[in-house]
Amino acid sequence: MRQELQSLPKGLAEDVARNLVMVARLIDEEPEEAYGYSRVALRLASRVAAVREAAGFAAYATQRYTEALAEFRAARRMTGGVELWPVMADCERGLGRPERALAMAGEAEVQKLDKAGQVEMRLVAAGARRDMGQLDAAIVTLQSPELASHSVQPWTARLRYAYADALQAAGREDQAREWFAKALEADKDGSTDASDRLAELDGVEFVDAFDTEAEDTEAADTADSGAEATGAAAEEVTAAVEETPEVEISDELSADIVEAADAAVEADDDAEGEQGGKTA
Repeated sequence: MRQELQSLPKGLAEDVARNLVMVARLIDEEPEEAYGYSRVALRLASRVAAVREAAGFAAYATQRYTEALAEFRAARRMTGGVELWPVMADCERGLGRPERALAMAGEAEVQKLDKAGQVEMRLVAAGARRDMGQLDAAIVTLQSPELASHSVQPWTARLRYAYADALQAAGREDQAREWFAKALEADKDGSTDASDRLAELDGVEFVDAFDTEAEDTEAADTADSGAEATGAAAEEVTAAVEETPEVEISDELSADIVEAADAAVEADDDAEGEQGGKTA
């Protein structure tokens, strides 16, 4: 990306970089806002492959699959690479064309993908099988050396989770539980809800602490009312008042570290250095 931006005039490169940084920062939490920034970058530098790719991912994140597919195709024409092949196939799924996604899974481009890309393609193909109602075929599609491997890779949690989910959909709950547990072991950053799915299979219900406290308070109030009614015949009734302790909750906010921001700053510094050399 840095090299591509350096081909632009300095001022334009800085504007494009700023918008791409915002896309990277917002795409997970605020995809619609990220999409807006991607459109600005696209208007500024539509002939830059990195911009077309960013626009594609922003459109993909907001389920604009026709637009995303067009941007990914444009980026691929510019670079000649195959890295976007799996997400392009997933766009076909999003457009209701799982058969096209399956066809792409059998193309020669898949053999050119790295291991991560091939696993991603396998996940897309399995999803396409499920879209077509071919659940058993989806399970078979996910069975692979990568699934059986004991080593944990960036894709391991998602692959195990997809397999567990397919098994559960097929009614094979004991096997599903085993694989949800394996997915949880590999899911170091919480990218899946494997823990929730595992708890659901085990019949575990999570109760909100605040709801429990409210119920306890209500029960105490009811008990107090009963005591007062029982002692109505007595000359004096002693009322007990209970104080509920306050609970303080503090939220820790962590700042996002965006690699694209560093690249933009470095590119800017290099440009200033070159300008200084020319001036000297």
